[in-house]
Amino acid sequence: MTEQADPLETRARGVLERCRAGGITLAIAESCTGGLLAATLTAVEGSSAVVDRGFVVYSNAAKAAMLGVPNDLIAAHGAVSARCAAMMARGALARSDASMAIALTGIAGPGGGTVTKPVGLVHIALAASGAGLRLEERVFEGNRTAVRRSAVLCALDMISSSVGASVIGDDT
Repeated sequence: MTEQADPLETRARGVLERCRAGGITLAIAESCTGGLLAATLTAVEGSSAVVDRGFVVYSNAAKAAMLGVPNDLIAAHGAVSARCAAMMARGALARSDASMAIALTGIAGPGGGTVTKPVGLVHIALAASGAGLRLEERVFEGNRTAVRRSAVLCALDMISSSVGASVIGDDT
């Protein structure tokens, strides 16, 4: 019986190859995924040529202290918001030697959701040196593990599609 490859690892290998070929280095800022994106990328041999550093900023205090997300922004819009994700990505880029940064913040569940911010809601922001900002808002289905894995897959796709392209988007 052949062992089937994990889709996360397969996607991570492709992203790392594209980044390496494009001369891209990454910084990763994670809240709801708790380091799963960084762990997925660094599980692949040779990832040190691409991954500069990762920030796991689960608490609001960590988002402010480690990435410079203003407390008043979190108070006004929430930690689970496009604005917070954008500030996390910009903060990771500014506090690293990376040329691209990706940030994820959301509600993995099973609790914590509201009518306006349901369980499964994830905001992902990608910032690149000399380029704009790309934002994604998704609501993923499933349990906590499924939401986290889906968010990581989405982030990997965002990185891959942005290598060699302009990242310009909504500059929130």
